[in-house]
Amino acid sequence: MTHPAYGKLREVSTAASVLLENNPSMMTLEGTNTWVLRAPGSRSCVVVDPGYEDVEHLERVAAVEPVELILLTHHHPDHSEGAPWLAERVGAPVRAFQADLCLGAEPIADDDVVTAAGLEIAVLHTPGHTDDSVSLRFDAAGRTHVLTGDTVLGRGTTVLTDLGHYLRSLKLLCALPEGALGLPGHGPELADLTATAREYSAHREQRLDQVRTALRQLGPEATPRQVVEIVYADVDPSLWGPAESSVVAQLEYLRSEG
Repeated sequence: MTHPAYGKLREVSTAASVLLENNPSMMTLEGTNTWVLRAPGSRSCVVVDPGYEDVEHLERVAAVEPVELILLTHHHPDHSEGAPWLAERVGAPVRAFQADLCLGAEPIADDDVVTAAGLEIAVLHTPGHTDDSVSLRFDAAGRTHVLTGDTVLGRGTTVLTDLGHYLRSLKLLCALPEGALGLPGHGPELADLTATAREYSAHREQRLDQVRTALRQLGPEATPRQVVEIVYADVDPSLWGPAESSVVAQLEYLRSEG
């Protein structure tokens, strides 16, 4: 079974399986990856990012019970909206970096270690896509696993709100063990997350250089849309809206430098 496989719990490692929500779009790629984590031999599991309040999908997620805990990588509804429904259905608490997303449990914080389903899951605060974005690291079967939410996708690049924060988050991910298995919020798993994080870092530096060049051409007061039309000229215009959000973050970063 390969990605995408809608409606099927697909094993990625002995400790991580994915149930892909059937909500494909420009922003969600093939759909939202709902991750089911459990140490080999554990009866209970942890569910990460239940997705939208899509009852058909959530019924399939609930069928993996007993669910000990629901974790969220960030607040966007394609990751978090279905959490209250699932929590009530399976009787599990919800934990997230953002307090108002939590149900029956405290928020998670940077450097916390969450023990559940036979795993020790370390919380890494990795803002940049959103302020509340976290990555979740655990070791199983001799390999480091890292759930990245939308900080690093299975393919393509993510939309940013704060480039300075994002570059620091990538630096943190680049420092993880070589060959770490990346389990993203969208797209296929990544065989070497650290290598992908380095590629993301290089891509961001390349984009910054392109924005600098565009500003020299357009002038320092250029609007984000003017910059998009130059830097993203080779990208489908239907994606210019999300690209503009990233350009805003890049312009804020460059102007704060100057």
